[in-house]
Amino acid sequence: MRAYLKETELLNYSHPLIRQVIHSRQWDRMSRKEQILGIYNYVRDEILFGYNRADDIPASEVLQNGYGQCNTKGVLFMALLRAVGVPCRMHGFAIDKKLQQGAMKGWYYQLSPREIVHSWVEVLYEGKWLNIEGFILDIPYLTKLQQKFRQCSGSFCGYGVATNHFQNPEIYWNENDTYVQKEGIVRDFGIYDSPDAFFSDHQQGLSPLKKSIYSRIVRHLMNRNVSRIRQG
Repeated sequence: MRAYLKETELLNYSHPLIRQVIHSRQWDRMSRKEQILGIYNYVRDEILFGYNRADDIPASEVLQNGYGQCNTKGVLFMALLRAVGVPCRMHGFAIDKKLQQGAMKGWYYQLSPREIVHSWVEVLYEGKWLNIEGFILDIPYLTKLQQKFRQCSGSFCGYGVATNHFQNPEIYWNENDTYVQKEGIVRDFGIYDSPDAFFSDHQQGLSPLKKSIYSRIVRHLMNRNVSRIRQG
């Protein structure tokens, strides 16, 4: 279990910001179930869905940003879990970019790679590894999407969602797996002890120029679009 509790460059849970939020929420004094549920709900809803400058940023930066996507929210989720002694690891995938259509539009959607690096977190609970992915979208954003596409009751793909149960996705944790983008997966990269190891092997398929354009321009356009949807 030592590998699944280790602090790393990205899982920098000794950082004062990480320690402060753990202390303020008193997660270190709770039962294992309460710890996982409290941290899960915090990352899902208080860290808003949005796009950071890169995937491989430390947990403290994600916390400071106050927003994230699948990979960066996963990094923060893992750091908070490990900080209170909950073993966890990362499972990596590639997803079809169609999952991002709507959040990503126009020329920058056309320029994005066909497959996007994706991950979820596996958490050891009661002797079983649970797949945890449902923290990616905050409830206010998802609710506005469900209202916008209220005629859709089954499968939905777009705006950061890929699920077969759009009006009732598996995003509430009660000792179970949770998912919100699983149906967009096209390739499985396997399990990694840490996000550091995963991102060392798998980077988004962007040239240095496109990475710069994404970081400086595209992600801000996407975040504004996401914010507009969240505000209705």
